[in-house]
Amino acid sequence: MFAEKRFARLARRFLHTTPVPLRLQLWNGQAFDLGPAPAVTITVKSPSAIRALAAPDFSSLGEAYVHEQIDVQGSIGEVIEAVGALVRGAQKRAARWSRLRATAHTRRQDAQAIEHHYDVSNDFYRLWLDGNMAYSCAYYREGNETLDRAQEQKFEHICRKLMLHEGERFLDIGCGWGGLMLYAARNYGVQALGITLSRNQLELARERILRERLADRCSVELLDYRDVPEVHKFDKIASVGMFEHVGLRKLPQYFGKVARLLADDGLILNHGITTMDPQSRSVGMGAGKFIDRYIFPHGELPHVSLAVHRMSEQGLEAIDIESLRFHYAKTLAAWASRLEAAQVDARKLVGEKRYRTWLVYLAGCAHAFAQSWVSIHQILAAKADRKGMQPVSWTSQHIYRN
Repeated sequence: MFAEKRFARLARRFLHTTPVPLRLQLWNGQAFDLGPAPAVTITVKSPSAIRALAAPDFSSLGEAYVHEQIDVQGSIGEVIEAVGALVRGAQKRAARWSRLRATAHTRRQDAQAIEHHYDVSNDFYRLWLDGNMAYSCAYYREGNETLDRAQEQKFEHICRKLMLHEGERFLDIGCGWGGLMLYAARNYGVQALGITLSRNQLELARERILRERLADRCSVELLDYRDVPEVHKFDKIASVGMFEHVGLRKLPQYFGKVARLLADDGLILNHGITTMDPQSRSVGMGAGKFIDRYIFPHGELPHVSLAVHRMSEQGLEAIDIESLRFHYAKTLAAWASRLEAAQVDARKLVGEKRYRTWLVYLAGCAHAFAQSWVSIHQILAAKADRKGMQPVSWTSQHIYRN
């Protein structure tokens, strides 16, 4: 009886202040609508799950869903929208950003974090990624492209920004399953080295190199960026979806290493998620807490201004900065939709808990990018001291030519 009264008060409060298109269904069949025409239903499966809704945030509700204390009805996109409205309504006075966190980011910690995230199962990622298995923000020129097309456009966009030429030495830091590296070798004739900390990625990338007969142009190593030999310089370097794992305190070391690996007339393209908070604090409302616990252990996001500042301290001059926030919101929404559509196979591969974790993570991140909680930037940089060389390029026409 106490629980029913509590939910009734909650429903009345939302109905009269900030209606949410959400129905709360209790274990005994009683239901409470928090707004007219609810499109989403959250079923509270037992009295023990009440605490998730006592002071709801993305972490408590996400955990309750992962551990099957609550169930949801509605598309995952609608669910996240409704939960977002519920959390905002319940936490109107709460801070948008949580406290600044800092992790040591030792080689061992970083390797364990990558293993936790990426060594789930290659077959699992195949269910919802594109054919090239590009696990980073796609690039939509028109907005109506397929995911496969948008990911190839991302590869092309990066290659054009880097002005790749045949025979150049190209380093792909955090190469994933090798999509960008293979594209650059196949279409631009570069000599490419990819590095990753994921054994699953390493094995598949090497298989793809052999299958595409590119062993004379491509190689992949299980290697921390800090351990890449500095004997030979690279003409061009790309880091896509990797520097989120570096850590705020390690950014000087990271960009310093990049600068030492880069040829004097070379270019570096850093493509990574950034926070919208100028103080580089993590996202609040429980979202950052959930991601850190279940998905990206020790992940830390800098504001774009901090990233550029740290690059500049290491002698790298930012010459082009582009936000792809809307592109990533669309990419993540596509991933979530594809995973939801493949839920039967996903559950067989990784189990119910991990399926739920990834579904709510992908859909929640799509919501975060759409709501401007986080962003993503491509920063193209060159060495600041270019010793009287000509400009990298007088214009950016080469990036957008047909």
